[in-house]
Amino acid sequence: MVQLHFLVVSFPAQGHINPSLQFAKRLIRIGAHVTFVTSNSAHRRMTNTPSLEGLTYAPFSDGCDDGPKLGDFHFIHELKRHGSRALTDLVVAAANDHQKVTCIVYNFLLTWVPELARDLHVPSALLWIQPAAVLDIYYYYFNGYEDVIDRNNNDPSFCLELPGLPSLTCIDFPSFFLPSNTGLHVLSLFRELIQNLEKENKARVLVNSFEALEAEALRSIDKFNMVAIGPLIPSAFLDGKDPSDTSFGGDLISSSMDYMDWLNSKPEASVVYVSFGTTSALSKTQEKEIGRGLLECRRPFLWVVKQPTENGKEEGEILENMEELKKYGMVVPWCSQVEVLCNPSIGCFVTHCGWNSTIEGLVAGVPMVTFPQWSDQPTNAKLIKDVWKTGLRLNLSEEGLVKGDELKRCVETVMEEESGEEMRKNAKRWKELARG
Repeated sequence: MVQLHFLVVSFPAQGHINPSLQFAKRLIRIGAHVTFVTSNSAHRRMTNTPSLEGLTYAPFSDGCDDGPKLGDFHFIHELKRHGSRALTDLVVAAANDHQKVTCIVYNFLLTWVPELARDLHVPSALLWIQPAAVLDIYYYYFNGYEDVIDRNNNDPSFCLELPGLPSLTCIDFPSFFLPSNTGLHVLSLFRELIQNLEKENKARVLVNSFEALEAEALRSIDKFNMVAIGPLIPSAFLDGKDPSDTSFGGDLISSSMDYMDWLNSKPEASVVYVSFGTTSALSKTQEKEIGRGLLECRRPFLWVVKQPTENGKEEGEILENMEELKKYGMVVPWCSQVEVLCNPSIGCFVTHCGWNSTIEGLVAGVPMVTFPQWSDQPTNAKLIKDVWKTGLRLNLSEEGLVKGDELKRCVETVMEEESGEEMRKNAKRWKELARG
């Protein structure tokens, strides 16, 4: 029997690499061979890279080997130019070596892959690493709703009803629909993606979600064959089928393990975990308010603060009130988030609502306080609060800040015995459903 051979192609960003690698591991477990493809710069920075039988790496130069500028249109263009050549060479070489590629799996900013796959006569599948609901929203935006959304995207009273989705206001839309959007080239990439998917007969879309979570959204678009294949997190924290699978293996930043000993010393459901992802950067004023809110909570906390070094100071040291913060909590530049969330000491997750973080929070059964920044995050916050009912959304002040007292209010509501009881029950229910 001929062994299946998949090319799994990932955009060179942490939030894309992690689920892509996890999906690659799943394919290997069913006997397939996987060639994992990403840029040289990302591959060089990947720590704890999985070394598994059946998994090979084929990094390529994207023209930015010192590190990409992820929001730069020139980089996106160069990635397409270099990536197309690299994928073509891989497919041809595999065929010549009698290891013909069965399918190319790609994630969403690599919009050129399905067309290239058609030219190479190789099937392709999109690995969608946001919720199915967000893909639905993009589809409807480009299929009849663009004008009505653009006309009303600054009207707080506007409410949009889309098939299979909850009612949406402008604060729930993906940020690329809003007047404040500075990433018009990203919106054009989503348009290109939808157009390429529509060229196929029932395009295959593999969604990092699970059936119970998004049953309606997964079936909302008749033209696509959307299949839930998530949650894409390490097996040790999900179904336990592979206890050795404790890490995504694609971390682009190293972490220290001191925080795990600290968490293990804390009572159950007592710690507030705070992290805003790998690409979101808060202003110094906003960080100060977050710190003030955490101090006012008087609860132990673990806060991930990833910042570039300034004036020779290490990450985390540039926070104000550091000594006072250390009396209650721990500030780290990076951590193994899924391991942290699954630690019994965690009682609340203050999150930017990136989809990887959101689904990890659901799998861990931790209620959330949401502070969405951009892209799909506002929609994810809507789903957390109003559909899955496992958390609250932080309100912004007139200055556009989350004030310390607002953070305290939401954290206390989630963690207090009576006020947060329903959210904690719902979080536990989704945990059970996610783990099957």
